[in-house]
Amino acid sequence: MKHWLIVATGLLAVIAGACSAPPGNPPAANCALRLATTTSTADSGLLAFILPDFEKKFSCKVDVIAVGTGQAIEIGTKGDADVLLVHARAQEDKFVADGHAKERFDVMYNDFILLGPQDDPAKVKGSARAADAFKTIAATQSAFASRGDKSGTNTKELSIWATATITPTKEMAWYNSLGQGMGETLLTSNEKGAYTLADRGTYLSMKDKLPNLIVVVGGTSIQDNKDKDLLNPYGVMAVNPDKHLGVKFEMATKFVQWILSKETQERIGGFGKDKYGQPLFYPNA
Repeated sequence: MKHWLIVATGLLAVIAGACSAPPGNPPAANCALRLATTTSTADSGLLAFILPDFEKKFSCKVDVIAVGTGQAIEIGTKGDADVLLVHARAQEDKFVADGHAKERFDVMYNDFILLGPQDDPAKVKGSARAADAFKTIAATQSAFASRGDKSGTNTKELSIWATATITPTKEMAWYNSLGQGMGETLLTSNEKGAYTLADRGTYLSMKDKLPNLIVVVGGTSIQDNKDKDLLNPYGVMAVNPDKHLGVKFEMATKFVQWILSKETQERIGGFGKDKYGQPLFYPNA
């Protein structure tokens, strides 16, 4: 009887060891972290570049939900994500203030740029401020493509229109609200010859597919961007388990610590340098 008890105990130990694979193993089938994030982190290729390291270290698969920041935050408020990586500071601060996250952390930044057709029909190339260019685009009724999806980019765009004291509406034939992500909006702008606001990282990653578009406000790099209002910071937040029962807070916290770590920050800062001559994102944890 004792012999069988010892054997059974040994088998249970082996099974337990197999179910708790140490860091460095492939993602465990029973561990999945839900990351709600903006489309720019996915469209630019950044997540595909850095996430395998997290999955390997923590034996946990990351399920990416890439939508506009507004949608990502809405998903978080319902408890349908474990961690958020987004870029709309006012909305992020409200998310924390409303108790959906305990804290927000800076991760990285890039900048927004205004793109337009090669022939620049509104003649705004070289404008120092996006708001001035927006005024001219409206005055000349030049085609403008808006994401129209409550994303961080769309939020920034609408704030620029507000600075220009203009409220675009669907009755304005030149203003097209697409309800699409950054990649789709860039492709539409390229095809239709429209101006659009984009984050530089996604634009650089898709530049080969956008032969008809040029940067009209923002210069060739973030250092050349004269409009400091176009800075685009990203933040990370673990969803609060006190507010949303069932979220994987422990693993989400590990994700936050991982993305803020020196090693991951260096990987973020190096992404894109070889191919584009500049990083697509600048770490600032």
